Amino acid sequence: MSTPALLGALAHNYAPLPVTLVSGEGAWVVDDEGRRYLDLLAGYSALNFGHRHPALVAAAHAQLDRLTLTSRAFGHDLLEPFARALVGLVGPLLAGDDALVVPMNTGAEAVETAVKTARKWGYEVKGVPADRATIVVAAGNFHGRTTTIVSFSDDPDARAGFGPFTPGFRVVPYDDVAALRDAVDETTVAVLLEPVQGERGVVVPSRDYLPAVRTVCDEAGVLLVADEIQSGLGRTGYTLACERWGVRPDLVTLGKALGGGIVPVSALVGRADVLGVLTPGTHGSTFGGNPLACAVGLAVIDLLSTGEIQAAARERGAALGRRLDDLEYTGAVETVRRAGLWAGLDLPGPLTGRQACERAMAAGVLVKDTHGATIRLAPPLTISADELDEALDRLTDALPTR
Repeated sequence: MSTPALLGALAHNYAPLPVTLVSGEGAWVVDDEGRRYLDLLAGYSALNFGHRHPALVAAAHAQLDRLTLTSRAFGHDLLEPFARALVGLVGPLLAGDDALVVPMNTGAEAVETAVKTARKWGYEVKGVPADRATIVVAAGNFHGRTTTIVSFSDDPDARAGFGPFTPGFRVVPYDDVAALRDAVDETTVAVLLEPVQGERGVVVPSRDYLPAVRTVCDEAGVLLVADEIQSGLGRTGYTLACERWGVRPDLVTLGKALGGGIVPVSALVGRADVLGVLTPGTHGSTFGGNPLACAVGLAVIDLLSTGEIQAAARERGAALGRRLDDLEYTGAVETVRRAGLWAGLDLPGPLTGRQACERAMAAGVLVKDTHGATIRLAPPLTISADELDEALDRLTDALPTR
């Protein structure tokens, strides 16, 4: 078993599994000793289309021969086509008639952009007194690791040692409409939620939760911001997870899969009348919307435009669910939560999530633990039925039954 070079020049802010990967294709990766693994993490959904998808690699190669960066001081020939394509894909799923795009790089940047936009809209349009804006968020959230974002996290690892924290956020229990309604007042500009809480272990809310949140937002005149950085772009079997409940957010953050696992690409997409509060100088990014990012992003949008990827995620997700039900029945896992081709498995103990991941790795499957006794599965959406079966066979062999 290979061991990556840790504790050398790298800061020890990660504790990866002891494997060093050198190549990948589709659902498969290879380590530096030539051993092959089925990847059931897919870069936390950044690799929704698998490793080195040929259409995405081709788009990147072609753009590398032309132009890679202009900064937003100048335009380039793919910026507006990328924005229009993204609006075409996501705009009909949002509230309002017209949508705009703010291109960024990372998921955390997209969330920061949403926070800034919601506050500015609250002051200029809703009339909230200066520096009084509040945003309601959910406990158990994961929206990134910047100082502002960890200010409203309840994960002690993410928060401890990083204060003082940014004010203006109210944390309420997830999947609790009454608590959310009580937290909204005249200073509230937005409710920011993950439709499915991925980092927490693929926690899926009750059926009436998001529709009720939408109603609360409408009644109070506040924005509903859906963080779809992990859940969006096909992961749950829909372009946006919000579609599962028939809910149209005002703003949506996208990332991870938008870059196809090749370059970091993110975006805030939302109502034109809301994003219209941003004017030159109020927000920006040197690399946001760069030509290489737009080339890959356009290829990603093209893959999603037919709906075939989303349909495959639903089909493979149903197969995944059947196999995981068997694991639950045998006692290998205690609880299964699933949304499309995405699942969280709570282990019964005494096996920890980390130990389960190490056993799975030894069996040739890569998964990742979270919150102690939970592992997450997020295979590439392009994984074949046979590959998924093989991966689950290996995972089943790695998990002891009661």
